[in-house]
Amino acid sequence: MRILSASLAATLAFAGCTKPAPTPETPVKEVAVTKTIEAPIEAADPRLAPTELSADISKLPENEQQAMRYMIDAAVILDRLFLRQVWSGAEAMGAKLAADKSPDYAKFLAHKGPWDRMSHNEAFIAGAPAKPPQASFYPDDATKEEIEKWIATLSPEQKTLATGFFTVIRRAPDKSLMIVPYSKEYGADLEAAAKALDKAAELTKEPSLKKYLELRAKAFRDDDYYASDVAWMELDAAVEPTIGPYETYEDEWFSYKAAFEAYITLRDDAETAKLAKFSAHLQTLEDRLPIDAKMKNAKLGALAPIRVVNQIYASGDGARGVMTAAFNLPNDERVTKEKGSKRVMLKNVQEAKFAKVLKPIAEIALSAEDKANVSFDAFFTHILMHELMHGLGPHTITVAGEETSVRKALKDTSSAFEEAKADISGLWALQKLVDDGIMPKTYEQTIYDTFLASSFRTLRFGINEAHGKGMAMQVNYLIDEGAFVVKDGKFAVDHVKIKQAVEKLTGVIMTIQAKGDYNAAKAMLEKYAVLRPDTQKVITAMEALPVDIAAAHVTARQLVPGVR
Repeated sequence: MRILSASLAATLAFAGCTKPAPTPETPVKEVAVTKTIEAPIEAADPRLAPTELSADISKLPENEQQAMRYMIDAAVILDRLFLRQVWSGAEAMGAKLAADKSPDYAKFLAHKGPWDRMSHNEAFIAGAPAKPPQASFYPDDATKEEIEKWIATLSPEQKTLATGFFTVIRRAPDKSLMIVPYSKEYGADLEAAAKALDKAAELTKEPSLKKYLELRAKAFRDDDYYASDVAWMELDAAVEPTIGPYETYEDEWFSYKAAFEAYITLRDDAETAKLAKFSAHLQTLEDRLPIDAKMKNAKLGALAPIRVVNQIYASGDGARGVMTAAFNLPNDERVTKEKGSKRVMLKNVQEAKFAKVLKPIAEIALSAEDKANVSFDAFFTHILMHELMHGLGPHTITVAGEETSVRKALKDTSSAFEEAKADISGLWALQKLVDDGIMPKTYEQTIYDTFLASSFRTLRFGINEAHGKGMAMQVNYLIDEGAFVVKDGKFAVDHVKIKQAVEKLTGVIMTIQAKGDYNAAKAMLEKYAVLRPDTQKVITAMEALPVDIAAAHVTARQLVPGVR
């Protein structure tokens, strides 16, 4: 879901060596930035189709274009910061590859490290270790069991910090474990990014954008992201930035820690107005979820904005391996419970993926009848519904008498289950809207066939991460229910069985989430999150097709020469 990135001064900046992690008692020093070799997107990975992404910024006043330049600057800084989060040795390795003018450098930038994110995280650089599941959020010499036992000894307040989004765990001088906030661990980079956002805030004349940028700069300095998350929810401006620590995919131990990312985008007002109508139906969909009534939200958060945008630039966790097509944020349960969440659709990214990846996949994977039903409108609308459904269903739950979250209760299985929930309940929700006459009847044909084709797009990324695991679980479950069938090496939808199977799986997944049943989640993934022979055969037949796109950010390059 991600791409290559570059900076105002260089394609990617490295310090040349890995710094020791700062502690609360250690002053943060400035990071030395050095220029690196140029790494064109064409050299990134032959499986990624080079694609120019652009947006028309001609109607933006000059001051807003200048503000966007500073936002891109901040995004570049977060790109470097994310690399440090992926692995403690990433900066040093990147600096060496750059200095050696290695042909692997472009791929290293594309995958944010020496591991192929589309091939089960296999190392592609000699001497690279296995990808650490704890990333660099925990000490390199720690074990998962050690961290779990330590957390169990903490006071409730300290436990909240240790398992929170915005802290890392480090060794104190006496080798004991300690909690370090992001503002200390990444102080120099975050201060530089905050200054860039301050400058952007000074330039913009859009009140809601100014407020968000100022509050997000403050959050970089004090680790309190609540106010800026609310400001992001209320953002109403032509330029739509998303900048900060959000997704927890890199923390494969617990899904506790948020990784830095950035999307600098331009709002598509016409498409946004078209899709905003979906927000009015969310509570009705919540009320009809196929789970016990006690597991439903009696009242969803007040805000559920939908934004259709065109991507100008992306970085960090939003630009690694496969590119993001849409996202649903924030992930902070406090904000989603009180304010809801925002769904952002990256239209120019989705159009490129559909044309260069999904249509060719359908030609190979689907029967003649089914591939005729694959449409961009169904692809785009299901992605939207996927993001909408992230905000529905169980989030804050009670397990053994203690209030917690689905994310914390399901631990390392939570991301895969949440992605699967959004996928399958998205199909369920679209069918309900068709039944209610809100969506055209023709969607009954196109949504399921398009989803089937799109499932192969996701499975080609591998089942080592959340989206792949969640998709494999869905596909195999639906095959076992007879909703997907295989004949003569081609996949097809049984349109008689698909509706019931989708509703059943939606209920199974959400019930496990609502109960916080970690053992049930783990067992379900072990059973279904595999690539069966028929599926693998079709994936093998696609080897010559692009897996995804590699973006050349044309508009960003016009604003900031040197950006890729």
